[in-house]
Amino acid sequence: MTVDLQLSPRLVSRALLVRFVSIIGSAIGFFLPLSVVPLFAKQAGSEAGAGLATVALLLATVAAELVTPRLVARVGYRWALAAGLVLLGVPTLVLTFSDDIRVIIAVSVVRGIGYAIAVVAGGAVTALLIPADRRGEGLALVGIVGGIPSLLALPAGVWAAAHWGYAPVFVVTTVATLLALLSVPGLPRHSFSASAKEAGVLAGLRNPVLTRPATLFAVSAAAVGVLVTFLPLAAADQPAWVAASALLAQPAAATAARWVAGRIGDRHGPAWLLVPGLLLSAVGMAGLAFTATPAAVIGGAFVFGAGFGALQNATLTLMYARVPAGGESAVSAIWNAAYDLGMAAGALAAGLVISSAGYPVTFALTAVAILPALLLARRDRRP
Repeated sequence: MTVDLQLSPRLVSRALLVRFVSIIGSAIGFFLPLSVVPLFAKQAGSEAGAGLATVALLLATVAAELVTPRLVARVGYRWALAAGLVLLGVPTLVLTFSDDIRVIIAVSVVRGIGYAIAVVAGGAVTALLIPADRRGEGLALVGIVGGIPSLLALPAGVWAAAHWGYAPVFVVTTVATLLALLSVPGLPRHSFSASAKEAGVLAGLRNPVLTRPATLFAVSAAAVGVLVTFLPLAAADQPAWVAASALLAQPAAATAARWVAGRIGDRHGPAWLLVPGLLLSAVGMAGLAFTATPAAVIGGAFVFGAGFGALQNATLTLMYARVPAGGESAVSAIWNAAYDLGMAAGALAAGLVISSAGYPVTFALTAVAILPALLLARRDRRP
């Protein structure tokens, strides 16, 4: 009697390890100065400029994400990723010479474009380096590799600016992205067919099998925008550790959930995770409504993070599975745009409600607003 052993394909290849370098570099390049630039603008005498710099960064990111697939189709993944890293990191050096608000906003715009190119082009090539039947697990691993430096770089930038000044933060940002640039030639080349070049973002946006999971993810991202923007303010009457613990619990749970969701999705299909992810997200946001109870706030953030992490993995895996070879950059662009636009929309909408409704009601309304997405998720059960 013979036994047929089916071995899973190797998840981490040499090429994927090389790609990890640019993932870490772009994460540091984006998040290290993210909260420092508004502080830099404020100390330069422009309160409004602090907000404008972040808005300019995000708007430029979304706009560039939608056109990056055309750039990738024209010059290839490696050249696009290299251009994105350069545009993300090098402009920050200008801030070591000028604190003019017009310069700050211009630098933010260029950095946003660079980040969009790096994320979309890099995300597309990452999908090609992961075995198709282990894509969920692979994307979860990539999320951990990028998530940890992001989580550390954001507070590290603020701490470094307070202790050593702004210039070292801007210099390290440039150095990190340029060092990551050295890894790009180690990535494999990929050619494009004519049909793949035509399958851009606009075609993807007309395709319901892509827009449905992207919409579900945008709904959960909108709730993230509410959480990260207003939770520290809602918990201002509590000890400082409450908000800090909740803001740590959310991404920590999301990172763990992405890994678990990836393994489950590879075995049973990522579409199965959509409804549980939405339900966990709604329950978590409802928990945040009890702003006077630290355990509810931290627990709510943790439960929400678990749901959000599951949706992160499931929606992206599902979208990659639904495009032919060459469509990865369009999926990356649509998914990342859904993330950025969702967060911005959630923060904006909550800001309009909070002044009259208050924080607890706003969190509760956010939880309720997630529920209609369950109807859309039930229509999206196929792999």
